[in-house]
Amino acid sequence: MAPEDGPMRAARLLPVFIAGCLLASPAQADWLEGETATLQALDKITARISTLSAMIGSELSFGTLGVTVHRCAFRPPELPPEDAAFLEIVDRGHDPLALPKPVFDGWMFSSSPAVSALEHPVYDITLLSCESD
Repeated sequence: MAPEDGPMRAARLLPVFIAGCLLASPAQADWLEGETATLQALDKITARISTLSAMIGSELSFGTLGVTVHRCAFRPPELPPEDAAFLEIVDRGHDPLALPKPVFDGWMFSSSPAVSALEHPVYDITLLSCESD
């Protein structure tokens, strides 16, 4: 068996194969970048439901929470509907001297809010949509 045959050659080519798949993946081309995320926020104590609009990179407040949208993407109209946003949510509490406590850091999906949900005793936040302005 030649040195270039077998498992050694496969091990060397695997990173090249994976990189080629990621760069040429049609799934990556299926997402459009959004500039604004529309979120639905629920205060479980007062039953107040609010619709929030958040620009990418800016922080908005709901109750004691600070919500920052880092990325928002959506599918084009000819594909099945789906929106995804990468959110960072902190709870500032009622003490202005206390450090904010991270309560969520990850992706939320509009079609499956339970897959990656904010778990907080007082507030619920879900992604409704992403839009490009």
